[in-house]
Amino acid sequence: VQLQASGGGLVQAGGSLRLSCAASGRSFRNYVMGWFRQAPGKEREFVAAISWSGGNTFYADSVEGRFTISRDIAENTVSLQMNSLKPEDTAVYHCATGITTIQAMGRGYGIMYWGKGTQVTVSS
Repeated sequence: VQLQASGGGLVQAGGSLRLSCAASGRSFRNYVMGWFRQAPGKEREFVAAISWSGGNTFYADSVEGRFTISRDIAENTVSLQMNSLKPEDTAVYHCATGITTIQAMGRGYGIMYWGKGTQVTVSS
């Protein structure tokens, strides 16, 4: 199984970035997909999760209203549209997946696969 994230980069505060994660190697039917991030010197934290159907989403309070997660079932991809970026959003962003619920993933449970991260840097 591979989760390949892309789309990171350097952006000024207030700007936008769109991250994508391509999943391969098995069927991801019934798998929740999500994003986590880890800033230097900090623990990894949950960002957003989306159900297999795409009909349900869950966000960390810190990104609610600014970030939008979506997925393409046919293409096995999950995306994270990040708007109104802040310097505190600077981190390495990882996609993750597992047979769990979006709320459980939000607590860090049920994750079966992790992808390598993509760096997001927001300058002030």
